[in-house]
Amino acid sequence: MQANKKMVVLGSINIDHVLQVPHFPRPGETLSGKQYQMSFGGKGANQAVAAGRSGASIAFMACVGEDEVGHAVREQLAKDNIDISAIEVTKGEATGLAMIYLDNQGENTIGIYPGANASLTKAYVEKYQQVIIDSATLLLQLETPLESVLAAARLANQHDILTVLNPAPAQPLSHELLSLIDIITPNETEAEALTGISVQTDKDAEQAARCLHNKGIDTVIITLGSRGVWLSVKGQGQRIAGYEVTVRDTIAAGDTFNGAFLCRYIETADWHQAVDFAQAAAAIAVSRQGAQTSIPWRDEIIDFLK
Repeated sequence: MQANKKMVVLGSINIDHVLQVPHFPRPGETLSGKQYQMSFGGKGANQAVAAGRSGASIAFMACVGEDEVGHAVREQLAKDNIDISAIEVTKGEATGLAMIYLDNQGENTIGIYPGANASLTKAYVEKYQQVIIDSATLLLQLETPLESVLAAARLANQHDILTVLNPAPAQPLSHELLSLIDIITPNETEAEALTGISVQTDKDAEQAARCLHNKGIDTVIITLGSRGVWLSVKGQGQRIAGYEVTVRDTIAAGDTFNGAFLCRYIETADWHQAVDFAQAAAAIAVSRQGAQTSIPWRDEIIDFLK
């Protein structure tokens, strides 16, 4: 690993509106929720918070709306040990919004209004390119325009910066973008979207990882929910078991894993230590409710691992 251990996340900021329902509503069905919560979220922000609380030296590149919640989000991110100097306020636009249904099994369905996240353009990346250049690692997701994700990945590649993509929400991706990625972290659904392979077993995960390696990606980490993680480095793969906990909800579980994983990998350059740390962080998160409200701090993760 490079001596520089700074990390940058480029991604989305949303305000999450979470309604707990007995089951996901069918077309035309009206359900009464038993609990409602509004909290800060967005895949980019969640991953930045997870990294910051895990102990990373981190900057966040994002956009918020010209509204009270956008101001509140920036204040909270600063409290989570995140450099917010590159977060821009988009005039005349609202902060991104997510409407989330949470069922009795802790699973969720999500609808997103991008709002100010749509302002995270290629021009924005060019304006703040030095933030990326000055970092050792770049973490990306797909809730912001793909042109900005690609521009950031190109810049990172030019400066030999470790680039990590969490390909969520699932969508088609170009060969060029995938060829610029060093580490990819899909879940089973996202792995299938990228490879056409339904990931049900370890053998399926191995085949999906091989397909992603063939697209030019050195390291593939497929998160498998309660079954753990499939880690494949340069074609050598194995499943690493996770931790059994009582699941309250799965919101931000993957984001927590990504932020915690990259923080720990920067520190140790050890795949297994990083995955173990990240799975512990995610286990704590799913045992709590909410997005950023569920993300643990470093001391909590260390205590969990004892």
